Amino acid sequence: MSVVSAITVTVPATTANLGPGFDCIGAALKLYNEFKFTRQEGGLSIHVTGTEAQRVQTDESNLLYQAFVKFYQYIEQTPPTVKIEIKLGVPLARGLGSSATAIVGGLVAANQLEGATLSQSQVMELAIAMEGHPDNVVPALLGGCRLAASSGAAWEICDVPWHQNIVPVVAIPNFELSTSEARGVLPTEVSRADAIFNTAHLGLLLRGLETGNGQWLKTALQDKLHQPYRKALIPGYDVLNIAAVSAGAYGMVISGAGPTLLALTDKLHSKAVEAAMLAAWQEQGITAEVRSLSLDTQGAKS
Repeated sequence: MSVVSAITVTVPATTANLGPGFDCIGAALKLYNEFKFTRQEGGLSIHVTGTEAQRVQTDESNLLYQAFVKFYQYIEQTPPTVKIEIKLGVPLARGLGSSATAIVGGLVAANQLEGATLSQSQVMELAIAMEGHPDNVVPALLGGCRLAASSGAAWEICDVPWHQNIVPVVAIPNFELSTSEARGVLPTEVSRADAIFNTAHLGLLLRGLETGNGQWLKTALQDKLHQPYRKALIPGYDVLNIAAVSAGAYGMVISGAGPTLLALTDKLHSKAVEAAMLAAWQEQGITAEVRSLSLDTQGAKS
């Protein structure tokens, strides 16, 4: 086994749920956090650069470091003392998988420092266990759009084809929404009708993403399990939805737990959708960054 002294891991942002795929589907986006781990003598040191760097914990409570330690607990070894350098590119607490990048980054870095002791599947299982659900960590690790289903003993991961003409547009506001708050508004039970609705729409979503069929996507992006409850936490949600669709989007959904909003459109309309969503939020008095992204197909790289 080859033990290395330093490793750099780059992990993509993710957008999860995609409307009806609550807690089971997510896609990696070309927006990244970079983590460098270097073995060193002495104590732990964590250095952070990038927007919002001052808000990242730089002690043992840091989620990236906790994931790093979790790996060594799993292989029953003492973690080495390290210097960690973080370059932030993924906004914090905005529904773009920043916590998933930390979990995947810490696990992958530790595994690489120890000469790839664990398989990718083992790393993935650890990441899902830490996050509590697969929709962000799986695409962050593997790239692409992924559907995850549990067989009870393990996870089955399905690659979801994404048509090259489908463009994800993210509208990232300057306020946060914690995952715990977003989960807190959800009902503990749903009706059979709502469960059937989401089952049908998730099936249609998979076909819509594969074929690029805009009419299918317009219907498929609808959801009854989480968005009707969460949208009240996001000022201007309905206004942005109307603006995005009017500008040519197939539909708009909450990215992850929010508050980032995700519109799916085609290459022809992406700039118009960007402009419409930005203007709509500005009219609500909310500052936001709106940008078209593309699918990351590689996942975590080291």
